[in-house]
Amino acid sequence: MSDNADEWQVARRRKGTARKSKSLHVPSNSTFCEEQLDIGKTVKRIRDTVSELSCEEFWQEWKEQLRVAESAVIPKRENKETEEPTDQLQKSRDVTPGQQLECVCYGLGSFSSCVSARYQLAMLLLLLDSGQIPLKDCSIYDPAFSSGEKDVLRELGLTVLTENEEGKHLVSGPTLFYLMHCGKALYNNLLWRNWNTQCLPWMIIIGNSFNGMRDRTIDREFKRDYSYISQAVSVCEERQLPCPSRLIDVFSDTAVITFPNSRLDGFPQSSRVELAEPQYEHCTDLEIIRKETSS
Repeated sequence: MSDNADEWQVARRRKGTARKSKSLHVPSNSTFCEEQLDIGKTVKRIRDTVSELSCEEFWQEWKEQLRVAESAVIPKRENKETEEPTDQLQKSRDVTPGQQLECVCYGLGSFSSCVSARYQLAMLLLLLDSGQIPLKDCSIYDPAFSSGEKDVLRELGLTVLTENEEGKHLVSGPTLFYLMHCGKALYNNLLWRNWNTQCLPWMIIIGNSFNGMRDRTIDREFKRDYSYISQAVSVCEERQLPCPSRLIDVFSDTAVITFPNSRLDGFPQSSRVELAEPQYEHCTDLEIIRKETSS
């Protein structure tokens, strides 16, 4: 790595220690960072990181896994003349011809000061390019972003959200969610908001492994506090993404998660009224900034 060797030497985690979710506190020195942030220099640094990652062998596997996931949520329209009329009608209900992925990114962190966040942002840009997702169709939010970082994101062409959705984003079509090392509550909120057989198959999540979350959490607490993740484990398809050892703090425990229709057979057809919105009454360390306390 060109000019980041020292940074990675500091950032690398000791063997045997667990990876924690990103810090959810807005840095107290954010004003200082804003004053010092050079927009042009920061944009160039991010684009240099994109170029670096694009040459990595593991990126090729990420790109292939995105292609596979995308083909699952946006079926190809090949051989239409051989399809039965009922099949064609069903597909027309499932996806609009020519429809493409949109993207939502939460919890990226302060990429101007955090090396890991900068590499995760660079990976996001690579995924958008590979999936042919227009930059403006990628919405991004983190309470930790300084005004300078928001300017950088806009300069890159991304859409910066102004409201803290707490992850409760309702999909209206095929959507890629990029949620690197976010807290469990954010994933749980996202699943709750889309907990039906229409929305789940439209979702691609690139983020923490649901199986990993389950394995690291006491079973009783996992089912009580994060019931939608707990239930999703049995209906999702999860494919682990490779991570080189030198980038362990950046891309560890990351998976591509989809919800194939074949796994949703017998899925409960609950109405929105019947679905209990997560409250997290028993969680002392929620790992998410609530809407009412965010700036």
